[in-house]
Amino acid sequence: MTPSGKRFVVTGGAGFIGSHLVDALLREGATSVAVVDNFFLGRDENLADAITQHGDAVRIYRDDAGSERVMAGVCDKEKPDVVFNIATKALAYSFFNPAGALDVNVDLVLAQLELLRKGAYGRLVHLSSSEVYGTAQTVPMAEEHPLLAETTYAAGKAAADLAVAAYVRMFGLDVSIVRPFNNYGPRQNDCSFAAVIPVTVRRIFAGEQPTIDGDGLQTRDFVFVRDTVDAILRLLARDDVKGRVFNVGSGKETTIREIVGAVSRLLGWHGGVRFAPARPADVRRHCAAVDKVEALIGPIARTSLDTGLDTTVRWYERRARGN
Repeated sequence: MTPSGKRFVVTGGAGFIGSHLVDALLREGATSVAVVDNFFLGRDENLADAITQHGDAVRIYRDDAGSERVMAGVCDKEKPDVVFNIATKALAYSFFNPAGALDVNVDLVLAQLELLRKGAYGRLVHLSSSEVYGTAQTVPMAEEHPLLAETTYAAGKAAADLAVAAYVRMFGLDVSIVRPFNNYGPRQNDCSFAAVIPVTVRRIFAGEQPTIDGDGLQTRDFVFVRDTVDAILRLLARDDVKGRVFNVGSGKETTIREIVGAVSRLLGWHGGVRFAPARPADVRRHCAAVDKVEALIGPIARTSLDTGLDTTVRWYERRARGN
């Protein structure tokens, strides 16, 4: 299925990955894209370009996508062909509200699965997370890697994945799971519960030393957000992904020290870094196996880390200047 002429709902569409997906769907000819977002971390500014360029083709519902009743109303009005379930609360939210961080991921997927089972729309694409794997037991981490969630956020994502698999087996639903690794890029949240790249940028802008939790040798697989969205759309175009799980990453490990150092250099920061105690339940090592997905749709990480970081940092600079 290609987006042209189709109707979509994107939960969490005012957020980081979600807003880039909204842009891409409209760019590829979608008739309409409805965003359901409670704006916990989503921002109006993330959808500003889409609204300017596509007007009424973008519809915004400021509501809880984890409510089946809410989503039933949206689907009844929008009559989508596909729902993308991207809404969540950030991993760091686990340490503020551990039960809530778990519940939200389960509630979101169950609402979408029940509506799909009842025929409210045709296909669900569920965005999981590489966090479901926990620390790598084998490298690279294939989709069959055990689910060893280390935070309640990750546990909720793992439970959601298991729910998807059960609904597919029980009811034959058209659902696929995408497990993005560490996305970065323009529009990534830099306020509460922010990840390492936007936090580092924010600290340097404030004249403060960037902080590294622990020794900084923990690794992540960083993938540029537009590459992730491109991979999602290429998977959407396939008719052989039902019931399947796909990693979306670069297949490369990068230490947190390397990331903080690269951002510091791009911003001309020479004030050093501050080391803080290690974060509880921090994943030690992550690296995606991407051979399965690349065999279907070709290369995932088309943007080099150097290029992606430069694009990201310059975006934050322009935003800070009000451009």
